[in-house]
Amino acid sequence: MIRRADSGTWELPGGVLELTEVPEEGMVRRVWEETGIRVEVGELTGAYKNTDRGIMALVFCCKPAGGEERTSTESTAVEWPTPEEITARMTEVYAIRLLGTLDDKGPRPKPRRPTPLKKSA
Repeated sequence: MIRRADSGTWELPGGVLELTEVPEEGMVRRVWEETGIRVEVGELTGAYKNTDRGIMALVFCCKPAGGEERTSTESTAVEWPTPEEITARMTEVYAIRLLGTLDDKGPRPKPRRPTPLKKSA
C-alpha cells in the first residue's frame, strides 16, 4: 500500500487508464510509477463502483516481479502491511478491497441500505 502525497491517506496504488491501455497494463504501469515495483498481474479480485464520482475501480491480485521499492511524486511511503495494519490505517472503502485480495474469500462488500428512488412528478 502507499501513503498518498496529496492527502496522506493509505491506499492501493492505482489510477486512470491511458486511452490505449487494457486494465492489466494500466495496473503494471501505475504500480511501477507509484512504488518502483514491477508486478505480474493475476486474477481480478474485485470491481467497485463509486456512483458519486462515476468511477469503476478494478482490483487485481499482483505478485512482485522486480524493480526497487521507492516513493514517487504521488506517494510518500510504500509498505507491505499485515491485515491488522490495513484495518488500522486504511479507510474502510480501501481496506475492504485489499483484505479481499489477501485471502481466498474474495471481496468483502459492505452491506448498504438501499437508497430510495425519487418519485418522478
